[in-house]
Amino acid sequence: MTTFDELKQREESLLCRTYGRYPLAVASARGSVLTDFSGREYIDLLSGIAVTNLGHCHPALAEVMHAQAGRLVHLSNLFYQQEQLELAEKLLGTTHLGKAFFCNSGAEANEAAIKLARRYAQRVKERDAGTVITLTGAFHGRTLATVAATGQAKFQDGFAPIPQGFRQVEWGSLDALEAAMDDDVVAVLAEIVQGEGGIRPMTPEYAQGVQDICRRHGVLFMVDEVQSGMCRTGRFWAFQHYGLTPDVVTSAKALANGLPMGAMLATDEAAKGFEPGSHATTFGAGALVSAVAARVVDIMQQEKLAERAERVGGAFMADVRSLAARLPGTIQEVRGLGLMIGIVLTFPGREVWEELLRRGFVLNLTQERVLRLLPALTVPETYLQDFLTALEEILNERTV
Repeated sequence: MTTFDELKQREESLLCRTYGRYPLAVASARGSVLTDFSGREYIDLLSGIAVTNLGHCHPALAEVMHAQAGRLVHLSNLFYQQEQLELAEKLLGTTHLGKAFFCNSGAEANEAAIKLARRYAQRVKERDAGTVITLTGAFHGRTLATVAATGQAKFQDGFAPIPQGFRQVEWGSLDALEAAMDDDVVAVLAEIVQGEGGIRPMTPEYAQGVQDICRRHGVLFMVDEVQSGMCRTGRFWAFQHYGLTPDVVTSAKALANGLPMGAMLATDEAAKGFEPGSHATTFGAGALVSAVAARVVDIMQQEKLAERAERVGGAFMADVRSLAARLPGTIQEVRGLGLMIGIVLTFPGREVWEELLRRGFVLNLTQERVLRLLPALTVPETYLQDFLTALEEILNERTV
């Protein structure tokens, strides 16, 4: 039988050391349950970081994969592809947007958005401009351009020179955003709910204000929904909570429920920035991943998973706030929308996170004090209550 220590030793000799692994090796998964190589089960409240929104090994998606793999997997984007068009129709049908560009990841989707914004300004609007504004606390990806857009030193360390053309302003400050606007700005790229930044949703007033400033200055309003999209927050897209109409929306993570898939969606007007040859991808939206992603959209809509996320997530966050009231001095705040939830502790949370993992709950810790929960949208509510019981016991032990 393969053991954890054997896997760890093999990895150290074979892979670049780019990840700080959790002390867990998963042999199989189904629904919201992970099983390690010793047969122990864990409740998955992370979903591959908001990826397996329909749970692991969804049988309907397995059927699509099997059928499509026997028919057509890859052609490249030199050819017309029915699967790609069917996905585009379904995904665009969840928005006000008119055109799609498909790729393989969230970073690629954000790269496409950045390139589109600059080319739209320079080729369509005939403006000699190229600056994209982002917000503090952002995370937009790990490529050089998206690391530059993210603007956090820890992600840029050792990679100088960092690409230019990005300007960061303080999250939550409309005055700072207004002051940053000049003739070189082509777009604002923002997360409606910051994920890596500690599960921080925009207020309705701030979200509307960002869009209004973009409209007033004639720049594109671009929304990064890589983590918050696909029904995660209680709407198909987080921007829909606020009645916004962004020019560009990026998506990935849950789009194909675990297969590599990204998308940039744009209005017909903004999409004029691209023309044949201006941007491309070899693997993006191949037949297999497109067929799976189209089925994901179907299931999410048919099973009303956005509505379930809003109901289940809202009830769970209310329960956590009740726990905070019972144990003053342990939980500072509960933030989130739907099933995108951050439990902000009053102290560094590493030991709490480690104890939760020992008790069989998989989640992660961000910003040192925020327990980040991103369970499958299909997660049984009993699993959330089991987590809450464990968290209360751990916090009780700490206060004692």
